[in-house]
Amino acid sequence: MKRLLLSLCLLFHFSSCNEKDTKETTTFKTVFEQSKGEETATYDQTIAFYKALAKEFPQVGIRTVGSTDSGLPLHMVTFNPESEFNFQKIGKTKTVILINNGIHPGESDGIDATMMLFRDLALKKITSPKNTVVVTIPIYNIGGALKRNSFTRANQNGPKSYGFRGNTNNYDLNRDFIKTDTKNMHSFATIFHMTKPDIFIDNHVSNGADYQYTLTHLFTQHNKLDGVLGEYIHKEMMPSLEKSLAKAQWDITPYVNVFNEVPEKGFSQFMDYPRYSTGYTSLWNTLGLMVETHMLKPYPKRVEATYVLMTKMLEIADRDTNKIKRLRERTFDAYLEKQDYPLQWAIDTTKSTTLRFKGFDADIIPSEVTGFPRLKYNRDKPFTKEVEYQNYFTPTKTVKIPKAYILKKGLDKILELFRVNQISFETLKKDSSITVEAYKIKKYNTYNQPYEGHYPHYNTEITPSRKKITFSAGDIIVPTNQKGMRYLLETLEPEATDSFFNWNFFDAILQQKEGFSPYVFEDVASELLKEDPQLKEVFFTKKENDSLFANSWYSQLDWIYKQSPYYEPAHMQYPIYRILKE
Repeated sequence: MKRLLLSLCLLFHFSSCNEKDTKETTTFKTVFEQSKGEETATYDQTIAFYKALAKEFPQVGIRTVGSTDSGLPLHMVTFNPESEFNFQKIGKTKTVILINNGIHPGESDGIDATMMLFRDLALKKITSPKNTVVVTIPIYNIGGALKRNSFTRANQNGPKSYGFRGNTNNYDLNRDFIKTDTKNMHSFATIFHMTKPDIFIDNHVSNGADYQYTLTHLFTQHNKLDGVLGEYIHKEMMPSLEKSLAKAQWDITPYVNVFNEVPEKGFSQFMDYPRYSTGYTSLWNTLGLMVETHMLKPYPKRVEATYVLMTKMLEIADRDTNKIKRLRERTFDAYLEKQDYPLQWAIDTTKSTTLRFKGFDADIIPSEVTGFPRLKYNRDKPFTKEVEYQNYFTPTKTVKIPKAYILKKGLDKILELFRVNQISFETLKKDSSITVEAYKIKKYNTYNQPYEGHYPHYNTEITPSRKKITFSAGDIIVPTNQKGMRYLLETLEPEATDSFFNWNFFDAILQQKEGFSPYVFEDVASELLKEDPQLKEVFFTKKENDSLFANSWYSQLDWIYKQSPYYEPAHMQYPIYRILKE
């Protein structure tokens, strides 16, 4: 009964419970509340709501920042009890929480819940934070929000209509953070670096399985976050959130990372690489949380759950302000002293966590549609079982952190991303010979299906070498001794999972621009072998030990060509160089 009353209070803005329905509460009822939980606000309704709130309450500020692929600007709304909106001042003493909503506009829970959160903070319906400022992007994927429909979320239980996952140009914006193909992401980066949030919350809805929970959480992977900050998010922030929600009679579990399988078999934590929002924000030691409500649950319950979770995170932020700021700075300082950086990760099979997981029994039965076996959950048979949760990761590839990177002129897109991400760099004043570590791309694989506007590479391997190279005036030197160090390593090291190389930024180097005519080069190859006995020895040894090579006349000529001065140095030569610390 107590839980039912709480739900009704939240759903109907609390006013029907305490009979204090003032003019303000009536004016600022959301579309969600007016529709009794059946509808979500449109883009125009959402922005109009925040503008009205900002006009009425000096503690709420709203501004536009940049543009989006839809042609409309991105909005940023701030709640600060002290009515101060200069983040250079705010960030010195207060925790900043940045809440992102509508990255997938069909997953609208956060849009409605955050409107109510800001309204209730302004009306003092909930305790105003003393040490925390709350910022929200009301709807990030504006283009998707404008594609209003009732069908694209085929499994979702409400609301009546909603937006579409793809943006104006059909990008999934939660795959775009590191590669930044969209105007949306340019504007997000501007907001992120302006506000410098200590905590980032991205509100989502998901369904990979059926279970009892309305709420699941996906925190930034703690091993990847590293050091004292990783310990804090794993051992303090996450347990504190779980306990406070339990006291409020809300169960929560880690994001159930399975698809068409039963969770009780065990599952692993989802690794949030920098293509994802919390993977990107963690590069600046921001504590990230992706909220994933379960889309089979009723819409009012999901919005209520999102609302309650955000209030609990606000309490944690307000309580731990000094600790969070201290640990973030310690982590920045620690990275500046590190010698090695992890580029790739795998599940640590030696460690795991046991969850008391609340699920439903399931059977494999014949499909009435296909006749093949299908998975069928039975919600009349709930269970609580111990389930193995693999939430520890270990590095599988590391790299020595260089003192600086050098970029040749012409990489304008990268410089543009450096600027929007507040990466410091300088230009060479004159031509200079510098000893660097250079990379040749040794091998790589490429996906044969398009993914977010790209055919990404993976399993990339490089061959490093040290050499003295003459760089020209105007070439770019980028020191790693800065707060964006992790961003530099994740983007500029080709073997990193979401490197610029793997996202096809440098595909031009993979194509050989010059070649040879076999009938001409036959004579040249013969002379090269005569003039270089060592080359000749290596060539014939390779023929003896490699039958495929021995049976291919073209492979043999091509191998000799690539050992000769005629072979172009730009082919497979990675155009970014490393100045080593020593």
